[in-house]
Amino acid sequence: MVDTNADQTSMSDFIFGTLATDELRLQQIVQLRSGLSHEHRNVPRDPLPNQSVQVELTAGPAAPITAAFVHYTTDGTHPDLNSPSTKTIAMTKGDTRWDTLLWSYLDAFTAELPRQADGTLVRYQLSGLNPDGTRLWVGGDHGSRQTFSYNVDSRLLPTWVHNAVIYHIFMDRFAASPGAELADHADLSQFFGGTLKGVLSKLDYLSDLGVNTLWLSPIFPSPSHHGYDATDFREVNPRFGTKNDLHALIDELHERDMRIILDFVPNHTSDEHTFFQRACADQNSEYASYYTFNAWPDDYQTFFGVKSLPQINNEYAAARRYVIDSARYWLDNFDVDGFRLDYAYGPSHDFWTDYYVVVKNASPDSYHFGEIVETPALLRSYEGVMDGALDFLWLQAARKLFAYGSSDVGTFEQFLNRHESYFSGVNFSLPTFLDNHDINRFLWTARGDVRRLKQAAVCQFTLNAPPIIYYGTEIGLNQHHDTRQIGLEASRTPMIWEPAQQDHDLFAFYQRLIKFRKQISAVKTGSRTPLIVESATGRYGYVRADHLHKVCVLFNVSANPQPFDLPSGTWRDIFTDSTCTGTITIDPYGVFLALQT
Repeated sequence: MVDTNADQTSMSDFIFGTLATDELRLQQIVQLRSGLSHEHRNVPRDPLPNQSVQVELTAGPAAPITAAFVHYTTDGTHPDLNSPSTKTIAMTKGDTRWDTLLWSYLDAFTAELPRQADGTLVRYQLSGLNPDGTRLWVGGDHGSRQTFSYNVDSRLLPTWVHNAVIYHIFMDRFAASPGAELADHADLSQFFGGTLKGVLSKLDYLSDLGVNTLWLSPIFPSPSHHGYDATDFREVNPRFGTKNDLHALIDELHERDMRIILDFVPNHTSDEHTFFQRACADQNSEYASYYTFNAWPDDYQTFFGVKSLPQINNEYAAARRYVIDSARYWLDNFDVDGFRLDYAYGPSHDFWTDYYVVVKNASPDSYHFGEIVETPALLRSYEGVMDGALDFLWLQAARKLFAYGSSDVGTFEQFLNRHESYFSGVNFSLPTFLDNHDINRFLWTARGDVRRLKQAAVCQFTLNAPPIIYYGTEIGLNQHHDTRQIGLEASRTPMIWEPAQQDHDLFAFYQRLIKFRKQISAVKTGSRTPLIVESATGRYGYVRADHLHKVCVLFNVSANPQPFDLPSGTWRDIFTDSTCTGTITIDPYGVFLALQT
């Protein structure tokens, strides 16, 4: 049913992050290009054993250097010009190009780091010499310098990830323990009573739906309903249950051949965390360096200026060990299958190099993907230090086409084609999602039009990336207010368990879609060929194919029924089980998904 009264004054989404506005994007471009910039530009991004690495550097108008250098180590230490373990390579000056935005020339430099054996950790820094002989460093705010790193290995993306269908559970809002019910609050910042036992009690429901991987929002002790402000990285929030409850849930999931991913926040803690409390109480405390104080004790670095979320100083060795060892704690003692890494752009790439080595040594088959709301170039730079990142770029493109109608099929296909080409690495996945706990639900943006949700879901489930379902989407769970009215909590409404209030047709649709994705390899690893792309009519479609299957996917992104010519052969409609050939008619905002017989 379409809710024509829903507020939809905005035709696009506000995605929180450092590049949320055009002003912020322009500011970053100018800042990067003006000085010495590397931006993790090394080729290849994820080097194999005995493979050399080309490093690139650009010098802008604020960096009038005459020479550039790479300083590197292979023993795990950080480069130090006074250390015998640090080697230096002079970079070769390449092309000079004009930058109209800066109204200045930019110089390019390259160097090749020598090939290394399997398991070698390479750390490097980049510098340039000014005409007066002073040295300028990449990342040189206030004389500091940035360390870059990569680990030489042959690790591959866990094979199970290709078949994963992930279900995102917001713990406080999903399910209460058996015998209890979720609370009924008008204020969505209150606690609603979701628990680990509640999740365990709903595994039959989730198995029936067909999902095989659960992603739980943070389960650690926290003063908030969302949990992204932990007070302890190695305990379970008593509101959710106990460690025994977590063991019971994980054991049952693994017994059902299902997996579990925990949400982990390495960038910041709650200001109620014991370490921060001690750091504020005693400037000489061992924990004072776990955070960065501009002026102790009241002025410190935070997550986007939120005073209750002090940022961890992950460049401090002891703090880095604490955070990384906390992740390993859950891998070693609870056999979790990986982590969704909150605000992964916060810690440095060098942090993630150390993190990845530790967690992969602990659990080679574990899956680690980040929340990184940045440019495609920066996303791609995490290849080799993560297994993937949430695909916010696809989210925005899909919602513009299928929810808002503010884009057209030609624009979407052009984006999708280039997006797939740009991220062609086999060891870096981009899980797709239609909504989450930080933005309006898809149904809200589509004004309750389930047809549009079905179109977007079919597109999502017929692309290579692992799909994520935000809890309740499969039964039509919506919200009552826009995030612009009451904040991010708007999309965190409690799960509906009353059968009379659930959309059973939508649930059946998701069941079929999930089953189809699991069974048909072509939609996960096959080729994708555009079939029809008509911006004027809203007719759109593509074919997915491999040596086993051929799949036809068609969308009518318009308010009028329209004819579509099917590719040659006989096709079985996945949702009706009927067979068809020749020309079919698709209803307004309808979708056709079929397998060639």
